[in-house]
Amino acid sequence: MKIGYARVSRDEQTLDLQTDALKAANCSRIFTDKASGALASRPGLDKALEQLRKGDTLVVWRLDRLGRSLKHLIEIAEDLNAKGIGFASLTESIDTTTSNGKLIFHIFCSLAEFERNIIRERTMAGLAAARARGRKGGRKQAIAQKKIATAQHLADTSTDSIADICKSLGISRSTYYRRTRPQ
Repeated sequence: MKIGYARVSRDEQTLDLQTDALKAANCSRIFTDKASGALASRPGLDKALEQLRKGDTLVVWRLDRLGRSLKHLIEIAEDLNAKGIGFASLTESIDTTTSNGKLIFHIFCSLAEFERNIIRERTMAGLAAARARGRKGGRKQAIAQKKIATAQHLADTSTDSIADICKSLGISRSTYYRRTRPQ
């Protein structure tokens, strides 16, 4: 029996393409998830793995739908193999019930991990280049520097407590201290 598994990362994405391909591959049951592939436990995948028996085949549309890390993909494939369960990926034409399929599976996993590492390296290089040009990442500060300067001036010139000054300006004490202490 063939059991299909489909996954998308976000709720706004659709599973239609994957489920249509799995139906065309004669999967008797199809389990789905709308979750990141980085998550080790996904309800749809867990149910699909529970349903599989010796002689069955787990079918996915693409390798990256099953997992994002090489380690996780290989663990799943080895676990399936130990139980006498096959694995197939439609897009990559992989079928681990054959020796050639096992070889292709490991090659594609290595290439997928290499691609992810290259993307990560490019992203990190881009962030470093932006920082070198003086750009700062992260969320923009919601509290204007003018409010902090006013709070600091009031703290220096009035007898009001920092708590009262911050409350009157609508800022928290922790924000005041974080933004006025020397760095």
